[in-house]
Amino acid sequence: MATILTPGSHLLSVPFSAATDFTELATYCEHFAQTMLESDDPALKMALLARLNAALALLRPTLDDPIPPHLLEQFVVDVLPDAPVFEPGPELLCDYCLALTQVLTLQGLPPETGKSLAGLLAELVWHFAGNLKAPRWETLPACGL
Repeated sequence: MATILTPGSHLLSVPFSAATDFTELATYCEHFAQTMLESDDPALKMALLARLNAALALLRPTLDDPIPPHLLEQFVVDVLPDAPVFEPGPELLCDYCLALTQVLTLQGLPPETGKSLAGLLAELVWHFAGNLKAPRWETLPACGL
């Protein structure tokens, strides 16, 4: 019986380890997350989540490490680019908060995972509420007519 490869299944065999450059691991994380979102295959989604978790677990302890000399050149520029901004719309942000609330309500998580998700939920709620309550318009200057 032939193995049927689905879109994204090639990501399941991408090799990485603790020796993989953090930039490569970050790129793999992007691909795992994107493909997981686009997939309709529950088994592929679970496998991609496992790969994403493995790559993130390798990245986490290295976040304070110095940039390896062979990568320094790509991080030095004359003008800093605009930093990526997390700006989901209010509906999506509310959906994220609701989903995390529901996951935390299940109480089947390991304590450290629950603590991390509770922190994420708090940060998202503060961001969501802050955006909802933020001013949206500027007053117009008085016309000198």
